[in-house]
Amino acid sequence: MKEYTVIYEGGKHNWSAYVPDLPGCIATGKTRKEVERMIREAIEFHIEGMKARAEPVPEPSIEAGVVTVATE
Repeated sequence: MKEYTVIYEGGKHNWSAYVPDLPGCIATGKTRKEVERMIREAIEFHIEGMKARAEPVPEPSIEAGVVTVATE
């Protein structure tokens, strides 16, 4: 099992997600819940493709955090 960082972005009409450790691994959905399901499937499919092409599967290396700053 590997745990990859996923970046979620909400738009006016949908959500998108991408995995920085897996370039090209993206998903979109109408809701956050839907895009969470879609990105999980995208990660699994992406890794299957890498294995089929005998490419090394990268280890998770990206970390995300939140920083609070004053805006006034």
